[in-house]
Amino acid sequence: MRNLEQMPGHLIRRLQQIAVAVFHTEVDAVGFDMTPVQFAALVRVAENPGIDQITLAGLIAYDRTTIAGVVDRLVQKGFLSRAVSEKDRRAKVLHMTDAGTDALSRLGPAVEKAQQVMLSGLDRQEADDFMRLLQKATEAVNDLSRAPLRSGSKSAEKD
Repeated sequence: MRNLEQMPGHLIRRLQQIAVAVFHTEVDAVGFDMTPVQFAALVRVAENPGIDQITLAGLIAYDRTTIAGVVDRLVQKGFLSRAVSEKDRRAKVLHMTDAGTDALSRLGPAVEKAQQVMLSGLDRQEADDFMRLLQKATEAVNDLSRAPLRSGSKSAEKD
């Protein structure tokens, strides 16, 4: 068996722990209590006004049964509004509030700084290569996830 420090799963888990810690540090510094998943949800709702919760879950690779809790917290914070869909009364559609739009614009620089910190051990070329390879590896096994990423957003269409 390989050394634990040479196993991709172990290193990816550690990098995820570090990424979440760095995200919280930068976001807390600008006065927000927000998780990476909540931020991703805000971004996708801003890109897709009127999106339903199930589609949102697919666009951020999050479990369909627990997306409601993420949305509940964003609604409670005043960042999203939720309403019954006019097309399908079973679906809930989401829109950014003014407070959500403001939060997203204020969070942007902090989240960008977090991304830079996460890659700070790499030079520019290494960071570009790492991101390309990380995307390639993730896309190759996407369907093995309990919550696979589903295309349909503006950023997913670029791939």
